[in-house]
Amino acid sequence: MASDQRVLRGAPEDGGAGAEQDGSESPDTVGELGPTGRTAHGTGREFRGAVRFGGVAVFLGPAVLSLALGLWGITREHSMWRDEAATWQAAHRSLAEIGHLVGQADIVHGLYYAVMHGVFALFGDSLVTLRLPSVLATAAACGLTALLGARLSDRWAGAGAGLALAVIPAVQEFAQEGRSYALVLAFVVLASWLLVSALERPSSRRWAGYAVAVLIAALLNWFSLSALVAHGVTVACGRPDRARRVGWLVAASGAVVAALPLILASRTQASQVSWIKPTGSSTLLTVLITVVIAALCSRLAHARMPGSIRAHAPQTRVNLATVGLPLCAVPQVGLVLISLIKPLYVTRYVLFTYAGLALLIGALLAVLATRLRTPAAVLLPATLVLAFLALLPIELRVRTEQNRVDDVLTAAATVDQVRGAADGVLYIPAARRDTALVSPHAFAGLRDLALAQGPVESGTLKGIEAGPHDIERAILGARRIVLVTDPGPRLDDSTADRTKQHTLDAHFVRCADRVERGRRVSVYERREPAGSGERCARPSDSPGHPSSRS
Repeated sequence: MASDQRVLRGAPEDGGAGAEQDGSESPDTVGELGPTGRTAHGTGREFRGAVRFGGVAVFLGPAVLSLALGLWGITREHSMWRDEAATWQAAHRSLAEIGHLVGQADIVHGLYYAVMHGVFALFGDSLVTLRLPSVLATAAACGLTALLGARLSDRWAGAGAGLALAVIPAVQEFAQEGRSYALVLAFVVLASWLLVSALERPSSRRWAGYAVAVLIAALLNWFSLSALVAHGVTVACGRPDRARRVGWLVAASGAVVAALPLILASRTQASQVSWIKPTGSSTLLTVLITVVIAALCSRLAHARMPGSIRAHAPQTRVNLATVGLPLCAVPQVGLVLISLIKPLYVTRYVLFTYAGLALLIGALLAVLATRLRTPAAVLLPATLVLAFLALLPIELRVRTEQNRVDDVLTAAATVDQVRGAADGVLYIPAARRDTALVSPHAFAGLRDLALAQGPVESGTLKGIEAGPHDIERAILGARRIVLVTDPGPRLDDSTADRTKQHTLDAHFVRCADRVERGRRVSVYERREPAGSGERCARPSDSPGHPSSRS
């Protein structure tokens, strides 16, 4: 057990290496863990220098790995799926137009759209620009997870936690997503780090910083407030004194109150999550496996060791187990239970729970280094390589267009190829209008036959369509029409959508039909009287339209 105790001691505040709690020196510990950051020996300046160096090293390793993985295949075979198309549209609007939009739809993404508006204004619009903020946020989250793990245990447990978070396939997937979930992950991890800091050395500034981090995460997606419940469990398990409990309650309450207007306003847009299906058995199994792994790792001695070695630090019970397990389990289990009443569970809504799992995996790796008598500096890279190779098929798929339900860029390119002499376009459902809104050049010269008011003017993502009679009249006034729709059976069609399809079937003949990357593009030509000898004009019969993608 003596060798275990040397490695299982706590760590300095900002990620320095572990050391004996009584301040006694151990040559073995120095050899395995590097600078120990002891306070009983040496000057304060030496301590601060060693800690600063160790903290930077602990942060950079996972952050650089995550950055490299995020940049690898960032264009995802030049594809963009429907959720990213919404970001693309919104980011191209003015701030006033974004404000108009969130008053009608997507209010939970209002802050993120404003941020992406600024990113596009500064750096231009491209697939890289669309996804780079998520890549950077994920890299920051991995680095902060490493610092948090080092603060609660030692530098190797922290480094292992950060590296583990970086290679989790779900984290890699949303690191390359032009949506807010990676940013939420980063701010939840930051809030967790600030929580530990405030419990350890409470001050108004620390609690204010914690409240701001929680609030920003909530404004990016208020489902992240479930992490606040997890933090409450952490505080309860730590059994801090009354001042610390009050400090957390005040900070948490302030963040919730500030986010409350967003939460209440989003209730009027509840129909936007009506697409979420009841939680399936595969999802339940994934949640169960994740929570069980986290629970087993939380039983390890390394996960339950004291979180600080400084003589002046309070003896709290905050450690990897009390921080990591609630963060992993509480939001997932809570959302699953809520989904029994109203389906809401989607992995990306609780992506930040993987940070809790990663913290506990870091403890497991540190224990393995001790039990196997292998230097952590050797074990961590070896484990990382093995994990990367084992997950490589999943990691490759994450970076393909097949990993998303559709691709608006391919659909637009298909329209450009098959449209021929078409003079009109229809979308079933109306949300597929995003194909044209992202790549308008592919639809140049095509009249939107059903549109009454554009998306920007109406403050929506898909515009407002005309009534059934007006749509039918517009369709009958065209001779060749492009239809952009979904490939499978269409459910819950609106009256307008049924009118579109009925009119096409009754008065037009389908001349071309292509399904690529989750979208169907069909070309209809006006049905001619029997015996007229007319046939469908193929794209090759008309002036060419070279394929292009934006």
